Amino acid sequence: MRPIQSHLLSRRHLLQLSGLSSMGLLLGGCGLNAFEGIVGKTFEPLNQSVEALLLNPQKPVPEFPASAIEPEALLINTFGSTPQLDPEKFRLTVDGEVNNPLQLSMADIKKMPLTSMIIRHVCVEGWAAIVQWNGVQLRDLVALVQPKANVRYVYFKSADGYSESWDLASALHPQTLMAYQKNSQPLSADNGAPIRLASPIKLGYKQSKWVTRITLVSNLLTSRGYWEDRGYEWFAGL
Repeated sequence: MRPIQSHLLSRRHLLQLSGLSSMGLLLGGCGLNAFEGIVGKTFEPLNQSVEALLLNPQKPVPEFPASAIEPEALLINTFGSTPQLDPEKFRLTVDGEVNNPLQLSMADIKKMPLTSMIIRHVCVEGWAAIVQWNGVQLRDLVALVQPKANVRYVYFKSADGYSESWDLASALHPQTLMAYQKNSQPLSADNGAPIRLASPIKLGYKQSKWVTRITLVSNLLTSRGYWEDRGYEWFAGL
């Protein structure tokens, strides 16, 4: 029997047909001139609403068989120098507008239920790779800290100074992981060890490596992320 998704319009195709491609919602990712920047910021709330409506926050993305994994296809993009974090001393801080802020060691994180997924990682530069990620669902970490009712966004801070922000619904998607294994092996330093974001519903630049802090907030801050502050689309959904 033919899979249901094969004869339905994909989200990306629907956006393209409607003139609202995920990289073209007035927020192109290749730098903006002054006029484009003003227009982009004016319409950004509308763009976010359109993309959020097209993203079912609980619907799993179809995964791939183990035979489809491309071990060498995931390219290494670095923001600066590669952090070398000691996994024994590492602590992941989860805080913000929450009732129970936490600092978790990797031992604490590895006691939580392990989730494995084989998904396509898509880079804004035009390449993609099928990768297996293993880790904990971000929504499990969020549940531990008991976010306040008005929380809508999640910020991620990385050891190399990189920053990102997500909408809460995407962060709570069942396939959004804080991954500590790639292809069933411990993450290498280049791939974000000891822990990184991984998800099939966002472009690669949203998937922060070397994450040290997760902060839940009710409003977006002045800075929305390293690349977003330079003109890249904020929602960046697939």
